[in-house]
Amino acid sequence: MLTQHLNPLTPVEIHQLALKEVPGIGLATVYRSLKSLAAEGHVVAVEIPGQAPRYERADKGHHHHFMCRECKGVFELETCLDGIKGMAPNGFRVDDHEIILYGVCENCLSKGLGTTPSHPAHAACGHTH
Repeated sequence: MLTQHLNPLTPVEIHQLALKEVPGIGLATVYRSLKSLAAEGHVVAVEIPGQAPRYERADKGHHHHFMCRECKGVFELETCLDGIKGMAPNGFRVDDHEIILYGVCENCLSKGLGTTPSHPAHAACGHTH
């Protein structure tokens, strides 16, 4: 199921897709399968603050995500910032990092949603808090 989708999916989204292939499959079965697949290292959880965990294949390598403030969709970013480890204070060691961009996806913009930035005070500089 996750091999056919580029973006991470919630268990509910996975369940909805699974129902098309296996009518009658329960949501609990999806949760158990995800737990097992995660324990075996086949899937990883994508944690977005304030959102339910989403899951994606573990073999995708290091990448980051974009969350649409309108539809709540989460999309994969293909690049990572160069030199991000250099942003840590002197004497610190960076072991890992996660960057999440927030904004409005192309589909929502085409529907006229999210035309006003959610943080107008930061619109000029591009920063959000």
